[in-house]
Amino acid sequence: MRRFAAACGQEAGVKQDKESIAILGGTGDLGTGLAIRWSKTGHRIVIGSRTLEKAQRAVANLHKISPETPADAMENPDAAAAGDIVVLTVPAEHQVSTLETVRDGLAGKILIDVTVPLVPPKVGTVQLPEAGSAGKRAQDFLGDDVMVVTAFQNVAAHLLQEDVAIECDVLVAGNKRAARDKVIQLAEEAGMRAWHAGPIENSAAAEALTSILIQINRRHEISHSGIKIVGQADH
Repeated sequence: MRRFAAACGQEAGVKQDKESIAILGGTGDLGTGLAIRWSKTGHRIVIGSRTLEKAQRAVANLHKISPETPADAMENPDAAAAGDIVVLTVPAEHQVSTLETVRDGLAGKILIDVTVPLVPPKVGTVQLPEAGSAGKRAQDFLGDDVMVVTAFQNVAAHLLQEDVAIECDVLVAGNKRAARDKVIQLAEEAGMRAWHAGPIENSAAAEALTSILIQINRRHEISHSGIKIVGQADH
């Protein structure tokens, strides 16, 4: 990750005093990749899972991929309480059940929800939940005490673990402008370009795009198609 660290203005191994980030469901490729990239820019990383043993295995796997990435292992409720910012990276079918266990630790915080409502076996077909989107479902469930912001649904998870540029923009949706600003900053720290996409209801667009990108990957033999926002003048 040396080129990535340099691109962010950080020398490898240099840490700054920044927010702690708890990644719930950090056992998967997406959570692992975000942990690596945010740790490089000075954030303390906490990996949460349903059991302490699974969280410890996830940290051990993280260290195999990136030995220089420190992380603490905790059960999800403890991880949510420990994080200044919390990231949810669990499969859609476990979204609400996970939120039930961590709700008390989320009060007053930003929750970055990366949930994509893919419904096997038809993952290439858009199937949004009754609430309109997974992001809206999370916000409705948690209430206004938690600032739910959706992001990173269209990024190829395995690329986050590699020392490569991410050629996919990030759409950031949420009801609070300040919370969206923070998530855009975090996306940029992780080496991606991010955009305000409006209120939480608009997360439906990014969630639906994932199924479309899956179809593009299949039909055109692309390994990691993504999206780009064009029209901004170069400065």
